[in-house]
Formats: sequence, C-alpha cells, structure tokens
Amino acid sequence: MEKYQYQLILKIVSLLLTVKIAFGDWCSSQDLEGLIGFKNGIQLDTSGRLAKWVGQRCCDWEGIVCDNATTSGTRRVTQIHLPGFISTDKDLFRTQMIGHFSLSITLLTSLEILDLGGLVGLSGTIPQTLGMHLQKLQKLYLYGNNLTGSIPESIGKLQNLQELAIHENRLSGSIPSSLGALRKLKSLLLYSNKISGTLPLSLGNLTNLVELDLHENSINGHIPNSIGQMQNLEKLDLSSNLLNGRIPSSLSNLTFISVLYLDTNNLEGTIPFPSRNGGENMHSLGFLRLNENNLSGNLPFNFGQLVSLQRVSLSNNKLEGALPSSLGNLHHLTEIYLSGNFFSGQIPKSLGQISHLIMFNISKNLIQGPLPKEMSNLQNLQTIDLSFNPLNLTSIPEWLPSLLSLSGIYLAGCGIQGRIPEVLNTIKSPIQELDLSMNFLSGSIPSWIGSFSQLYLLNLSRNSLDSFIPRSIAKLRNLAILDLNSNRLTGSITEAFEIEQDSTGGSLTYLDLSHNNFSSGVEEIGVGGQFNIQFLNLSHNNLKGMLSSSLGRLKSIHSLDLSFNKLASNLPEFLANLTTLEILRLQKNHFSGNIPNAFLKLRKLKELDLSDNVLEGEIPEGEPLINFPGSSYSGNKGLCGKPLAPCKL
Repeated sequence: MEKYQYQLILKIVSLLLTVKIAFGDWCSSQDLEGLIGFKNGIQLDTSGRLAKWVGQRCCDWEGIVCDNATTSGTRRVTQIHLPGFISTDKDLFRTQMIGHFSLSITLLTSLEILDLGGLVGLSGTIPQTLGMHLQKLQKLYLYGNNLTGSIPESIGKLQNLQELAIHENRLSGSIPSSLGALRKLKSLLLYSNKISGTLPLSLGNLTNLVELDLHENSINGHIPNSIGQMQNLEKLDLSSNLLNGRIPSSLSNLTFISVLYLDTNNLEGTIPFPSRNGGENMHSLGFLRLNENNLSGNLPFNFGQLVSLQRVSLSNNKLEGALPSSLGNLHHLTEIYLSGNFFSGQIPKSLGQISHLIMFNISKNLIQGPLPKEMSNLQNLQTIDLSFNPLNLTSIPEWLPSLLSLSGIYLAGCGIQGRIPEVLNTIKSPIQELDLSMNFLSGSIPSWIGSFSQLYLLNLSRNSLDSFIPRSIAKLRNLAILDLNSNRLTGSITEAFEIEQDSTGGSLTYLDLSHNNFSSGVEEIGVGGQFNIQFLNLSHNNLKGMLSSSLGRLKSIHSLDLSFNKLASNLPEFLANLTTLEILRLQKNHFSGNIPNAFLKLRKLKELDLSDNVLEGEIPEGEPLINFPGSSYSGNKGLCGKPLAPCKL
C-alpha cells in the first residue's frame, strides 16, 4: 500500500514538472497582448531587448518578471524592467528606445513595478486610465523620457504606489490633488518638467513621504502650510519655480528633514526657522538653500540651533543686520554663502569655531572691519570671498598665510591700498584663485607672483598698477583667466602670450589687458602655445603695428576686441579663419583696404564693429555682414554697399 502511494506521489510531481516546463513561462493572453502592443509602439530599440520578444512565453522575455503559475498554468506579469541605463558586471551604458508609450500597457493589471526610465526617445502621454487598471502598481518609473501632456488624475487611485518618478519629461498642466490619496507614497519626483499651477493642499496627506522633488517647473502660488504635516519628509526641493509669499512656519515641524531647497523663487518675508522654542526643531537639517529670493529681515538669532547644517546658501536676498554669534555652533558646516544681501556689522569671532569650514562667501554686503583674528583657526578653509564690503582693510590680514588649506582669495573692492602686499608671498598653501580687483593698489606687479605655480585665476583689474607685466608670469602654466584691465601698465603684452604651455595648446582661455598703456607685442598673438583663448580684449591701449597671421590659430575664440588702438595694415583675411567668433570689435584703428569676402565665413558672428578706420570698397553682400547696422561700418569714407549707401558706378 505504501509503495503504491509513493509511486502515485512521484507521478503527480512528474506531471506538475511537465506542466511547469510546458506552460510555466507562458503569461496570460491579456498580458501578452499588452506587451505586444507596447513593442509595436517602439520603432527603434538599440538594446535589442524587444527583438527577443517572440513566441508566447513572455515570462522568459528579457526585462519581464512574472508571478507563480496559476491553476490554469499561466502566469501574470508583475514587473517590467526596460530602463535606458543598463548595468553589467563591468560597465554601465545607455540604450535607446524611440517610439510611442502605448495605451496597451494598461492591460497588464497585475503590474507592481513599471520601469521605463531614461528612454529619452519614448514619447506620447501617460494614459489617463492608468490608475484605473494598474491597481497593484507599487513603483512607477517614467523619468527621463519625452512624455508630454498632463499627469493623469487617475494616478491617485494607485493605493499601493510607493515610488512615483516621472521627472525630466515635458509634462504640463497642474499637479492633480488626487495625489494626496497616495498614503503609501514614499518618493514623489516630478522635477524638470513644465508643470504649472499651485501646490495642492492635499499633498500634506502624504505622511509617509520621504522625498518630494518638484524643482525646475513653473509652479506658482504659496507653499501650503500642509507641507508641514509630512512628518517623515527628509528631502524637500521646490527650487527654480515661481513660488511667492512667505515660507510657512509649519516647515519647522519637519523633524527629519535633511535637505531643504527653496531657492530661485519669489519668496518673501523672514526666515521662519528654527522656531523660537528650539528643542529638536529641524535637528537633521544638513543642506539648506534659500538663495535667489526676496527674503528680508535678520538671520534668526538662534540659527546656530540647526546643528547638523553642512551647506547653507542665503545669497541674493534682502537679509540684513548683524550675523548672529550662534553661527559658531554649526560645527559640521563646510560651506556658507551669504553674498548679495545687506548684512552689516562685523564678522562674529565665533566664526573661528567652525573648524570644518571650507567655503566662506559674504561678498556684496555691508560688512565692516576689522576681521577677527579668530578666523586664523579655520585651518580647513579653502575659499574666502569678502569682496565688495566696506572693510577698509588698507592691507591684507597678517593671519591669512596661516590658513594652510587656502586656495581661493577674493578681496575685490575691500579698500586695500598701496602695493600688492608682500604677505601674500608668505602663503604656503597652493593658491589657485586670487582676486584683488577694484582696490587702490599701486606700483608694479611683483615678480614673486610667478611662484604661485597652481594659479588658475589672477584678477588685478581696476587698480592703479604701473610698469610692465613681469616676465615671471610665464611660469604660471595653469593660468586660465588673466584680467589686468583698467590699470596703468605699459610696455609689451608679449609676456601674456609666453606663458608656459603643454601639448594641449595652453591653459589661457580669458585674457583682458584693456584700458592700459601697452604699446607693443600685438604681433605675438598666437605665436606661442596659447591658442586656446576664447576671450581676448586688448582694447583702449596704444598698440601699434600689424596683426600676425598666427592670430588665425585661435580656433576657439568667441570674442576678439582690438578696438581703440593704432593698428594698421589691410584688414587681415586670416581673421576669417576664426569661425567660432561671435564678437569682433576693430573700431578706432587704422585698418585699410577692402573687407575680405572671406568674412562671410564668420557664420556665428553676432556683433561686428569696423567703424572709424580707413576701409574702402563694397561691403561683401551676404550673411552675416548684411545683418549688422550701418554704425558697424560708419566712419570709413571709402566704404559703400548695404547697409551703407550704394556704391557709385
């Protein structure tokens, strides 16, 4: 008897295995129809995944996951994974699907995960009935596509939805209030679309939401107080919209918030957090951006209670008053941006307690000196920007060289007087950026400036410096930006073009020597290895002589200004080789001859000024030369043709 039962069990197991092998990878006819409909909507699949979708065993198709077989032997599709980024054990690469998002996807009524993110060629709209049919959906990823239309109201019926990522599309219309019914939702990502309208009050019902990101849309109106009900929210990004009104004080209730970005809106009023009762108020906040708004009033006296802050940006508002001493309690702070406000008084001594501070930018305020010597404790500070404050420093603080991590010094418009301070020569840290522009500096540029071997930016413009450009400047082989405009410098500009270069064609991309008294060296442009220059301004000098054909090597140049000099010769035809030029200013010189027909090759030219030279002949007819007004050619008695008077026969 037992032997018979044992044999019967083996036969049943064998039969079940046969059924599984024969039918186990078959999906329901409804799901098969939905998948085939989706495939038919795709004209191009560079990954080749859809080409393998043949037969009826769709549970075996790439990107498809099914549940266990039902009594009928068929299985339901529960997951679709066809993202635009495909990862392997060794690499991550992007693939592409071009086609239409088919309505047939709604036939897959057992779907729990739909991942079609990053398929930039996938167009069409999100089906308006999607929420009525895909009731089991938990994760919906349609980000990074080319979808248009509105967000369906029916999505609010997806009661099991936990993650909704439809960012980086071209979706328009308003956020449906029905989304407030998605009580299980943890992540809502709608950023980088064209969404407009106001924020629905119902969003406050999403009490399980951890991440809400709506940045880069056109959402207007006020931030609703109900946002403060999202007790589990960790990230809130409403930046780059059209929001107005005050920041609701209810945001102080967001106990677990770690990222709060409200920048680049039209918000007004005071900063409402932390609340005056303190306690555990926003104790997790690490990243705060309120810049580019119209916020006013003082920085809260208890701002230092936000003890987890790491990066803060309050730039370009209307904030005023003294900086609170409680800032010294922000021991985790690494970056703080306060530029473009009306902060006044002195920098508090407590700032020296923020030992992890890397970036301190308080430029364009009303801060007064002296600077506290406690700032010498900021041994991790890499960039300090005190520019355009009435500090009246007269000189650079003696403690500055003690900051051994310092790489960027911005002290423009701070009232520094006399020669470029020798104290800079004692700095041991690798200085990469030095801006002393718009001060009252005089004397020569010191030769020790060439010892700053890592220097990337040097701005000494709008001072009263005289003498020559020191030859030691040629040692600055990493220099990309050199601005010496509006000084009293004389001699040759040659040194600027003899900066040591590597095989890439030189580091220099921006060079402004305008409004000085240079007289020679124009023939050296492009002779050395510095031919990656994109912006070159030598205007308002006393430069004489002829342009060298080597100038034609500046293949990346966008703006060339040689105006208000004493340059002579025919207008060089080799300038037509600078096909990236957008701005060309040669007015107030002594150029003669005809305008070369080759200038018609300057297709990207947006601004041209050849006025007040001694040019003659007919202006070559055609774009872009015909697009410029007569003032671009005036003051050349021999020139004729459009847009000037017709040439005489």
